Amino acid sequence: MEKKIRCSWLNLNNETYVKYHDEEWGQPLYDDKKLYELLILECFQAGLSWECVLNKRENFRAAFDNFDIDIIIKYDDEKKQALMNNPGIIRNRLKIKAAVNNSIVFKEIQEEFGSFSNYIWSFTDNKVVMEEFTVRTTSPLSDAISKDLKKRGMTFVGSTIIYSFLQSMGVINAHSKECMCFDKIIDRMHPDSSGNVDLAL
Repeated sequence: MEKKIRCSWLNLNNETYVKYHDEEWGQPLYDDKKLYELLILECFQAGLSWECVLNKRENFRAAFDNFDIDIIIKYDDEKKQALMNNPGIIRNRLKIKAAVNNSIVFKEIQEEFGSFSNYIWSFTDNKVVMEEFTVRTTSPLSDAISKDLKKRGMTFVGSTIIYSFLQSMGVINAHSKECMCFDKIIDRMHPDSSGNVDLAL
């Protein structure tokens, strides 16, 4: 049986992480509910690792009402305290507060652009950026989006967090060329003269 080659950073001993890498990471994402969940989870990653957050994702889903944005924007102090008392998630008062606040801004972006997907993909004119995973943790693109989100009122959306978010949701295809997932994404794309690619929807 041919050995599957994956990105070198992946912890192969963590089945949850492997499944996430193979089926989700870097796959172009357009569904607002999934984008919303991903963005909130990325904000909780600040100062930690994505693997740590991913291991707690199901706990987060249960604690945050399956990431129903209309419920979360109404969280009161009692609910926020209940989250602080929940050992299954990352208990950080500022991040919990940010999750509620960022949800309100997320809704405002949806109303302005028709969807958050329209907003986030507009920064690359609906193109996927080919940028193989390196030690780089920010880019001019993540700088620009981070700056805009902060201007709109979001917190815990620094350039490093946004860069990770863009990789996760597929605006940036960061799979290594040797990775088995690289060609899956490339097969759906059309290159242009700039080196970026249009996604074949």
